[in-house]
Amino acid sequence: VQLQASGGGLVQPGGSLRLSCLASGFVLDYYVIGWFRQAPGKEREGVSCIGSSATSTYYADSVKGRFTISRSNAKKAVYLQMNSLKPEDTAVYYCAALLACGAEPNYWGQGTQVTVSS
Repeated sequence: VQLQASGGGLVQPGGSLRLSCLASGFVLDYYVIGWFRQAPGKEREGVSCIGSSATSTYYADSVKGRFTISRSNAKKAVYLQMNSLKPEDTAVYYCAALLACGAEPNYWGQGTQVTVSS
C-alpha cells in the first residue's frame, strides 16, 4: 500500500501549486482521500477531503474558496489545486486514505513541502 504525494515547492504569496497523490497497492475507489498539513510547531490539521465517488468534498475554513480537491479513480490519483497561497499555508502536506471524512486515516502518504514566501 502506497500513497505518493508530490507537487510541493516554493511559491510566492498569491501563487498556485497543484499537489498530486498517487495510490498503489489498494483499490482507491473504496476510500475517501484527505489532504492534511503540518506546519512547524503546530499540530497536523485536516485541509480537505473528497468522497470515494467525488460527489462530496470538504474544506477547512482556512482554505475554502482557494483550494480545490479532485480525484480520478481511473488514474488512481487525487489532486489538490491551491490558489491564492498565503504564507500561513506553509507546511508539509500529506495525503491519506480514510473510510470517511473526519475518520482516522487507514493509510498515510509521505509528505510534500509547500513553502509560501517572497
